[in-house]
Amino acid sequence: MEPSKDISRLIEIMAALRHPETGCPWDIEQNFETIKPYTIEEAYEVSDAIERGDMDDLCDELGDLLLQVVFHARMAEEAGEFSFGDVVNAITTKMIRRHPHVFARSAADTPDAVKIQWDEIKQAEKRERAERRARRGISEDFKSGFLGSVQRSFPALTEALKLQERAAKVGFDWSAPEPILDKIEEEIGELRAALREGDRAKVSDELGDLIFAVVNIGRHVKADPEQAVRGTNTKFRRRFSHIENVLEAEGETLEDATLERMEEIWQAAKAIERAIVVGAE
Repeated sequence: MEPSKDISRLIEIMAALRHPETGCPWDIEQNFETIKPYTIEEAYEVSDAIERGDMDDLCDELGDLLLQVVFHARMAEEAGEFSFGDVVNAITTKMIRRHPHVFARSAADTPDAVKIQWDEIKQAEKRERAERRARRGISEDFKSGFLGSVQRSFPALTEALKLQERAAKVGFDWSAPEPILDKIEEEIGELRAALREGDRAKVSDELGDLIFAVVNIGRHVKADPEQAVRGTNTKFRRRFSHIENVLEAEGETLEDATLERMEEIWQAAKAIERAIVVGAE
């Protein structure tokens, strides 16, 4: 089998990988749940390539993301649900339907007219979706109700932020940051109690409550939690790299170094950063 620019070749490759007798053992044993984390990871890698302005990486990462779509479609086809062609048909139908002013099906020629038309189309799609879900016996629908516009597909921190922003529109919100700090302390206490009990499910639940409250304080002080954590991640990478470099210069390794020695170098890295900031001022 040779590489090709034709999407059908990628579909053929995935079918070969999933073949129950001659395919790849790893690919054969996967399912929607086991592949889901890779799909999310690939989407983030696309985002990272865009942020770095690396077009070579972006091309490669978009291919990886496309593979995820083909993988899920192949598993769905094996289960008799839908195929890759159905996925393409669904999105092309949606795009044509949502842009009748582009595809000669509407006279909407102003931004306001397009907005009204878009809302009408979305409402029709919601009704059709509800009918499909009813036929499948699916009752719970997170896309309904006042919070339905907040996508569950967002990263967890972003979803938490948008849920809080949405609820705040009808007054379900804290009036100031200080009470949220009290709430954070309350959640920390509940997390401590769960840790003492040793109930892993409860610990996870209380940890989620604590993080949700921390997101809330970030919203009130106009600090996007996703970006705040990304900044901390970058800072952690930089400081840990300093530990690694210092140890290497001294002929040591991360595995052999004591926690005390690594902490000492970590604090030195922080001091260097503070000196740089002061010097810049």
